[in-house]
Amino acid sequence: MTKLAILGASYLQEPLIQKAKKMGIQTHVFAWKSNDVGEKSADFFYPISIVEKEKILCKCREIGIDGICSIASDLASVTVNYVANEMGLTGNSMECAQLTTNKHCMRECFEKNGDPSPKSICVTSIGDLQNMEINYPVIVKPLDRSGSRGITMVEDPNDLEQAIEAAKQVGFDKRALVEEFVQGEEYSVECISWMGEHQLLAITKKYTTGAPHFIEVAHLEPAGLNAELVKRVRQVVFHALDSLRIKNGASHTEVKIDSKKNIVIIEVGARMGGDCIGSDLVELTTGIDYVQAVVQTALGKKPDLGKKEKRRAAAIRFVLSEKDKTVWFKLQKQHPEYIMRSEIGKELSGKVTDSSNRHGYYLLCSEDVDGVRKCLMETYS
Repeated sequence: MTKLAILGASYLQEPLIQKAKKMGIQTHVFAWKSNDVGEKSADFFYPISIVEKEKILCKCREIGIDGICSIASDLASVTVNYVANEMGLTGNSMECAQLTTNKHCMRECFEKNGDPSPKSICVTSIGDLQNMEINYPVIVKPLDRSGSRGITMVEDPNDLEQAIEAAKQVGFDKRALVEEFVQGEEYSVECISWMGEHQLLAITKKYTTGAPHFIEVAHLEPAGLNAELVKRVRQVVFHALDSLRIKNGASHTEVKIDSKKNIVIIEVGARMGGDCIGSDLVELTTGIDYVQAVVQTALGKKPDLGKKEKRRAAAIRFVLSEKDKTVWFKLQKQHPEYIMRSEIGKELSGKVTDSSNRHGYYLLCSEDVDGVRKCLMETYS
């Protein structure tokens, strides 16, 4: 029986676990034991942290796995590629793993290869910026986290030190990036690669809270870009994937496009987008089974990108406040046909500081593109 190792057991990995099982593949899931859903749904669960790559390698050799993967997790990609390389399985190089999980290395790579990307400075403290001329506003972020963790836009120089320390606190590499702020609308680009050849699957429009922390509040597909702009996005993103040595598997590229249609790469992850983008939105709007493609690639098979049934538009909106919950109740009355599923807390306690502690979501799908877009823009534009 084909055996697939999966790193992570949270709800983010559950679509991957279920897809593999549906494909008749035996699932071996690794994660820190915390009573997550994947601990119960996996065929076999091992309470080993996803960062303990040597221990996971040892167990994978004992099991005799045929492939290893993870979705929506930058942290897991280092171990995924380490095990794949050590066992001669399909993956990306360790150089690629470093370039796609360390934002400083990524920026240096982009500068070397001519990819459009914000200028940035890697710092350990505010002292590293002495005698440097900085144009405000700037974005301060950890080197190695995702999901809006530790990100702050700084407009006043007096706030810079606090932002640097906040970014360092949530990062594993105790340094931070101070980079120029890029104007423009935000999008993400989902791709699948096989033996160095890339396929663009979908472009997603992103909505955020804006400054100072830019917490993601909604995603919409299709993004509404015209054919010429899609062509240019494809060229820019594919060049960046080559620069980062991404040859196999999913990738999630975040870009900004300004009023003059200039495209700037914010960052790239060698994994599919989280927030249900990869697991739901892509298949709903394109008919391509993105999760299945990830499994096939990990097992050394060319991904099947055949299109099945699809809809015209799909979106996810997150609940950050009581106001958002009120919009949700209104939508239930006016357009219940849009709602595919939802998960919203009964009590919205605690301040939302990043994507990890939002209070819930609802997934929308319809033939009515404008209707779905209107639902998202009721409070966010």
